[in-house]
Amino acid sequence: MASVTVRYFAAAAEAAGVEEETLPADDAGTTVGELRDLLVDRYGAAMERVVANGSFLVDGVVRRDGAAPLGASVDVLPPFAGG
Repeated sequence: MASVTVRYFAAAAEAAGVEEETLPADDAGTTVGELRDLLVDRYGAAMERVVANGSFLVDGVVRRDGAAPLGASVDVLPPFAGG
């Protein structure tokens, strides 16, 4: 895997300041937990709040386990209120 496409939605996009970016695999790490740590380091407290209770969709599958491997694309979703 040479790179990971990361798409941000709602509050995650606001925290990142972009809706999508491509990260070199070396920067993104190989697990959801490593990517989460990178995003918090890069985007600070606002992203930390998002990923603390949000979800990661790795190649379309929800992954909450930090040890889950990354795929070619990851969607970062904030927690959503239902109604």
